[in-house]
Amino acid sequence: MASTDSSSAAALPALSERPSRAEAESAIRTLLRWAGDDPDREGLLDTPARVARAYEEFFAGYSKDPVEILSTTFSEVEGYDEMVVLTNIRFESHCEHHMAPIIGKAHVAYLPDRRVVGISKLARLVDIYAKRLQIQEKMTVQIADTLQQVLLPKGVAVVIEASHGCMTTRGIHKPGTSLVTSRMLGAFRDDPSTRREFMSIIGQKRSE
Repeated sequence: MASTDSSSAAALPALSERPSRAEAESAIRTLLRWAGDDPDREGLLDTPARVARAYEEFFAGYSKDPVEILSTTFSEVEGYDEMVVLTNIRFESHCEHHMAPIIGKAHVAYLPDRRVVGISKLARLVDIYAKRLQIQEKMTVQIADTLQQVLLPKGVAVVIEASHGCMTTRGIHKPGTSLVTSRMLGAFRDDPSTRREFMSIIGQKRSE
């Protein structure tokens, strides 16, 4: 089975290299003091533990292997050879520059070559990469390239639309903005009609 190179969980730091839970909670207490508050006051006593638990959820993707998620495929598809599209996969991520929320939706498609994967695995693949510190452009490439490398389909298409907290709640303060990124591989890149069909399904207009 193909490797996902730097996108693979194997390229991430080993769990044994991570700070302990106690060290994480101590760091959160330091941040609370730096922000100007008292971590020993009643309302903040349990905050370090709560934040640590929240981070376990926010960044659960580091402990999961995207290749393994896609490892079970099905070949009994009665000759089905049209595109498979899963739209509006909602995700929550955090930008690696400010650790601000990225909230959006992903549209994922592939053109199978004898093998298909359970549709829930497509949503899980999005979540694995979303639940890491990210930039949207990199996340788009990771999802598309992993699908291409593991399933070996005739083509893959990924479009992500998301709102970035670093744009809406800090800095330039522009609520209502969204970023759209795309990655087209194989038939979706080479065949304009295949690309147009996909973009039509997800409701996007794209000039050729």
